[in-house]
Amino acid sequence: MSDSTTNTSDVLALDSLLTPDEVALRQKIRDYTAQRIRPNIARWYEDALFPREIAPELGELGVLGMHLEGYGCPGRTAVEYGLAAMELEAGDSGIRTFVSVQGSLAMTAIHRWGSEAQKEQWLPRMAAGELIGCFALTEPTAGSDPSSMTTFARETADGWVLDGAKRWIGLASIADVMVVWADTADGIRGFLVPSGTEGVTTSPIEPKLSMRASIQCDVTFDAVGLGPDAILPGAMGLRGPFTCLNEARYGIAWGAMGAARDSYEAALEYAGNRLQFGRPLAGYQLTQEKLVNMLVEIQKGTMLALHLGRLKDAGHLQPQQISLGKLNNVREAIKIAREARTILGGNGVTLDHSPLRHANNLESVRTYEGTDEVHTLILGQHITGIGAFRG
Repeated sequence: MSDSTTNTSDVLALDSLLTPDEVALRQKIRDYTAQRIRPNIARWYEDALFPREIAPELGELGVLGMHLEGYGCPGRTAVEYGLAAMELEAGDSGIRTFVSVQGSLAMTAIHRWGSEAQKEQWLPRMAAGELIGCFALTEPTAGSDPSSMTTFARETADGWVLDGAKRWIGLASIADVMVVWADTADGIRGFLVPSGTEGVTTSPIEPKLSMRASIQCDVTFDAVGLGPDAILPGAMGLRGPFTCLNEARYGIAWGAMGAARDSYEAALEYAGNRLQFGRPLAGYQLTQEKLVNMLVEIQKGTMLALHLGRLKDAGHLQPQQISLGKLNNVREAIKIAREARTILGGNGVTLDHSPLRHANNLESVRTYEGTDEVHTLILGQHITGIGAFRG
């Protein structure tokens, strides 16, 4: 239970809406973030390093494929996954992104659309963090419009031949297996491409101003030969990748509030200790207004994320609801991180403080898994009945 008289991050006592098991799991992830991520993230971010060694740690923590059942997956609830995403992103968006790419995208694709043999081959070791997966959908000229992808898989007597290119593919250079989406004579299909497959080239995209403790790559496929068992048999058309994207978007609605909360708490602590004109910054009306505005949006965004989680656990969550959560919470989180930086003054541009790092990361979060514009049009189509994506 939250004590709203002392918890400056939970004035509405939203913790009272959580079960004891949910609170305990959140504390477990919060402790891991405090002990493992926070002491190292400034160095990882500055060095543009994703710490590969944390993958098995996150597997042991039970956050990889967290929402999936069987095959060694944790089988936790949507709310529990959301709480974990929030705590990990309070550490850094890049760490939460790893969990999202691994579980919500790659593992979900295999779990939902793969054969029994594919599930048994990949999922247990991915859940343990022993193997890493990636999700290759976006292309250099097909970001928001995946239906226009040009990557093509041609069926042959021996299986498939894959040609094309993908861009902004998280974890591709360290992935043990790629989930690759390609057009075929029968429409868009998914394929599993193990690392080391001849004809696959991955090139990390750098330097970056955002998501520096994460990996994104260009990937090319040059006459890549795949066996007949490489195809995900259950995935037909864009419904395949979009199902996975909705899982990731749901987690982002929670994660963004973690980055926002961490930015707010950093600003609040700084404002209480920093003296200007003989008194703490927190004692000035303008500073208090900034802090209050941040807190109001964090509380609203967290309540929204929790509502989405309860809907998801009840089997009622709809794509337009996920779009509303992703659009609102990331948009507000960026504002909060930027405003928190202003309270830190010049010191806020150093890696000694988290808000500007969060703001930079959130620019990527705002773009991937559907831009603001895409989610606006999804909601626009829902409320008007008119699709406005083209023309």
